[in-house]
Amino acid sequence: MKFDDHKYSGVYKSQIQKVDVILNSLLKNRKPKSLYEPCSYILEGKGKRLRPFLVLVSAKSVGGSFAKYYNAAAAVEILHNFTLVHDDIMDNSDKRRGRLTLHKKYDVNTAILAGDNLIALAYECLLKDSKKNVSQVVSTFTHGIIEVCEGQSLDKDFEVRDKVSLAEYKVMIYKKTAALAEMCCILGGQLAGCTKKEINALSSYGKNLGMAFQIQDDLLDIIGDEQEFGKKIGSDLIEGKKTYLFLRALQKAKSTDMGILQKMVKQKGIERSEIENYKNLYIRLGILKDAKKEIEHYTKLAIKSVTSLRNKEGQQLMIWLANALINRNK
Repeated sequence: MKFDDHKYSGVYKSQIQKVDVILNSLLKNRKPKSLYEPCSYILEGKGKRLRPFLVLVSAKSVGGSFAKYYNAAAAVEILHNFTLVHDDIMDNSDKRRGRLTLHKKYDVNTAILAGDNLIALAYECLLKDSKKNVSQVVSTFTHGIIEVCEGQSLDKDFEVRDKVSLAEYKVMIYKKTAALAEMCCILGGQLAGCTKKEINALSSYGKNLGMAFQIQDDLLDIIGDEQEFGKKIGSDLIEGKKTYLFLRALQKAKSTDMGILQKMVKQKGIERSEIENYKNLYIRLGILKDAKKEIEHYTKLAIKSVTSLRNKEGQQLMIWLANALINRNK
């Protein structure tokens, strides 16, 4: 199915702008400045705004209206940014989206407190759009937070473990990344009052889209453009992260290749000068092709999930989005 990319990307941008209006007005005139200035800084770091769009388009696909759910969409973006603030502290990252991370611009204590406050602000926004099924919506949102925390914990566990299976890795990225996308889709459906069958379809879409998104992130860490991607290429290898690519390489490597792979595990990372060696190994083993196939697999599952949703415009936006994400370079 061919899509008018200009048309659908225009819808995406226009809806995200409406969410940005909410985010920009949310913290105005709030005090103390020492808390709300850092909160504003992180929300101004213009990401893709993918998660708020998932809320909006999911609601649209089951007969809802974009206009009714901008606060809920803002809520999931605030939640996402909370996770980034604390992730960056735990990973001691210097940059995020081409800007200094919050704890580097200010300090660790300020970043922790700002992150805590973002959670409360997210609930504040969510409740503004939860008129009927408040308990259900809040439960879904809360479960999403728990999944992300569990995923982050597994991610940290894997950093100190010498052996991690690809199956274990997929559980981790489901919790850390895909579960949040899944929550956004379920949330949109619940806010719009959809059926259980539609919830299942939205859940499957979000989960599979999230899996494809994270593996694409793993791939871009090796093949992406630093200017576009917003962080240094090969940073996963430098930090000793056991990504899809690395674990797939362990599965396929011959005995002669195991030394270079085990070196990263033993040393908990590599030097920047070694990145090209690992990239060449991945190419030789067909790992980049494997990753692309895996991304395509999850993307197809996501698209298949939404083909029976009642609103055609919403459905087609979701299919367009899945295809757009598979071709992204950042």
